[in-house]
Amino acid sequence: MKTTLGHIATIQTGIFAKQVANGEIAYLQVRHFDESGELVSLLHPDLKADEVSEKHLLQAGDVLFAAKGTKNFATVFERHNPASVASTSFFVLRLQDNSVLPEYLAWYINHPNSQSFLKGQARGTSIPSISKSMLEMLEISVPSVNTQQLILKITKLRNRESKLIRQIETLREKQIQQQIINSL
Repeated sequence: MKTTLGHIATIQTGIFAKQVANGEIAYLQVRHFDESGELVSLLHPDLKADEVSEKHLLQAGDVLFAAKGTKNFATVFERHNPASVASTSFFVLRLQDNSVLPEYLAWYINHPNSQSFLKGQARGTSIPSISKSMLEMLEISVPSVNTQQLILKITKLRNRESKLIRQIETLREKQIQQQIINSL
């Protein structure tokens, strides 16, 4: 089945907030993530709870989409993260039913075809930005939940394989360099 993102999820913007040294809520920004949307830094509570509306608190399964700049990725907010809100660099996508897995939606948005469509719709000269209306129009192919799970398993295995290949290459390079040094 094909549908648009606007039909399967609500989309709201992140918030602008002033950070403090000791807060109760983490303020997620693009700098907390790598190019593929993996969290790369520890989240520290840096917003006061009384300054954040309940509706902006992230829920497990919310999909964050980085809509500003050149690093456009989707990632799933996970339950083990501390209470958090998203910055204005993100759109928060909240699925309306469970026929689409949040991880599948993030995978689909991160797919090169989706990325190409979204980057083609970006506006702005110095900081490209993808609008909410453009995101809502993104066409999503929605297979059965079983098929979504299989796609995610294959992707996870492929990513693991790529990581192992990089590790092997690094070790091989170290071994060759050590052999060269030992032969001198």
